[in-house]
Amino acid sequence: MEKKQSRLKRAKRTRKKILVLGSPRLSVHRTPQHIYAQLIVMEASAEDPRVKIQKIIASVSTLDKTLRSSLKTGGNVTAATKVGELIAERVKAKGITKVAFDRSGYKYHGRIKALAEAARAGGLEF
Repeated sequence: MEKKQSRLKRAKRTRKKILVLGSPRLSVHRTPQHIYAQLIVMEASAEDPRVKIQKIIASVSTLDKTLRSSLKTGGNVTAATKVGELIAERVKAKGITKVAFDRSGYKYHGRIKALAEAARAGGLEF
């Protein structure tokens, strides 16, 4: 199995478990140059309550104007830490403190770990 397919399979398995929990999920995506974080909430559709709709409540990336000027590069642990701090600040401003961490199939290591620890230090619980 290809490396990307394996990662997507792990991500799918994790997202199914998070769906059962019913809590908002802090989803992380990384590329070699940048890192992205989104808070996604599942809501019932107005037409059919059985259908779930994903809504993005808050998002931060190394491409944000507030971060871009202060970062030399977006693909390192320092950048991930800043993204984690900023996403925690924005999510707490929306009144949400408890989330489920969706690492999108990536190993909990390096930039993913730095983002998660910074978000926890910023006041998010997961």
